[in-house]
Amino acid sequence: MKAQDQYLKFVRWEEADGLYVGYCPDLFPWGGVCHGTAEEEIYHQLCSLVAGEVEELGRAGKPLPAPSTRPMREAVLA
Repeated sequence: MKAQDQYLKFVRWEEADGLYVGYCPDLFPWGGVCHGTAEEEIYHQLCSLVAGEVEELGRAGKPLPAPSTRPMREAVLA
């Protein structure tokens, strides 16, 4: 698993803005970090931002924040 894979990333529609907004609360706690009209494009942008942040923290010798955000429901296999 890559270091960036441990962080929850999600994209949601923001009615007030009329845009999809990408979030990764453990790395960017201040809110959405990218936005646009295409959901898939925003998810790819978000993944790139998360990977860049993980790489930058590593380059700076700083520890990665512990992932603490979890989905509300865990998948249950039937």
